[in-house]
Amino acid sequence: MGLAYNIYLNDSRIYGCKVCNTHLSNYTDIISRQFRGQHGKAYLFDKVVNVTESKPENRSMTTGEHTVRDIHCRHCGTCVGWKYDHAYEESEKYKEGKYILEVELLVHVK
Repeated sequence: MGLAYNIYLNDSRIYGCKVCNTHLSNYTDIISRQFRGQHGKAYLFDKVVNVTESKPENRSMTTGEHTVRDIHCRHCGTCVGWKYDHAYEESEKYKEGKYILEVELLVHVK
């Protein structure tokens, strides 16, 4: 299997894991700031790095039924948000393949 190396981002504003500062995403990858998670404010991102994904599960959310996977920091294992695999409502399809990171669980790395 080999070692998993962290990816280091090189943007002017980077979001990282609050626990261990591992890079997770660039500020420029934010699609929307109009989301809520278990810990309050959350952002929808186009791309994230240095995460592992759990098995998919169906969840009823404010905007309807979705198939999602929790995402965890690859370095420390903290759950930092989730990934949308499938949206059952046509109006929610834009979320598929995108990621939610909860603001309370993030830190500005630089």
